[in-house]
Amino acid sequence: MSAGSTRDDVRQGRVLRLGTRRSALATTQSGWVADLLRQGGHTVELVEVVTEGDVNHAPLTQIGGTGVFASALRQALRAGEVDLAVHSLKDLPVLPEPGLLVAAVPTREDPRDVLVARDGLTLADLPAGSRIGTGSPRRAAQLAAHRPDLHVEPIRGNVGSRIRRVTDGDLDAVVLAGAGMRRLGRHAEITDILPTDIMLPAPGQGALAVECRESDPEVVAVLAALEDAATRTAVTAERAMLRALEAGCTAPVGALATIDEDDRLTLSAFAGSDDAAIALRRSATGDASAPEDLGVALAEELLAAGADRIPASLLARTPERTRSPEHSGGHPHSPNDVGAPKEQKP
Repeated sequence: MSAGSTRDDVRQGRVLRLGTRRSALATTQSGWVADLLRQGGHTVELVEVVTEGDVNHAPLTQIGGTGVFASALRQALRAGEVDLAVHSLKDLPVLPEPGLLVAAVPTREDPRDVLVARDGLTLADLPAGSRIGTGSPRRAAQLAAHRPDLHVEPIRGNVGSRIRRVTDGDLDAVVLAGAGMRRLGRHAEITDILPTDIMLPAPGQGALAVECRESDPEVVAVLAALEDAATRTAVTAERAMLRALEAGCTAPVGALATIDEDDRLTLSAFAGSDDAAIALRRSATGDASAPEDLGVALAEELLAAGADRIPASLLARTPERTRSPEHSGGHPHSPNDVGAPKEQKP
């Protein structure tokens, strides 16, 4: 059966049940994917799924970090309760899930972090001693390296509750993902877009992953229309670097890959400690046809420069780094990999 005929079969009556977290940002992201599918002639129903990260408000590094937002959606997929699920790619574990397939990585939103500060202040304008909120060790480490005079305070919650900490006067500023602000229509509240030479985003930030069962070829074929090749290549390099560092998604590690008109892929990365004793920045350029190789090579450069001295508890990995054939240059490339075949547990 051809891909075209399977898409026609879905259009003829099957309702695609799209699993989503219930937060405003998650439903907005999932609604965007649903609208793309509806434009293709498909009937889509959103199904809200409650995840551990939604109900447990402890710091992510305590409740599991990697996968706390994805596991319940994946369970719903396996149980046949939904046909596809939309994840924020930065929250997705780097281990390909047996039986499931990241069938599409759509076009990425601007991945940079942003500041929402009192009185319209920028990061440069914040006075010494200002209280800046973030629940991300990656952001905290880069802030400590760039502005050690600021007081970084750990916070959790949705976009609205974090911004209220500023408007209520509890904090002077918060750092958020600009992609989420724009998707929620709150871009006017951004007071500063943080340049990547100060704040590299999380690997995969700004990108979505649309996942389904490998055993459902009809849905796999439908989702192929949502794929953006350039985004897939970029996030593959970023997550391959994360995988090679043996770091989880809550680790103080940032990465951003870009492709130029000559099909050259440039990957920039940060790895650091929360006290700024280690604050490494490196970049490398390679062929866009081999994003995994570039990611692993840059990780090895970071490790040689001292990233292996970052405490294992910060990287959300086991103390002993394990070497595998994948780390030596053999990197399978398939839509299911999304750049990284190894999940790390804190």
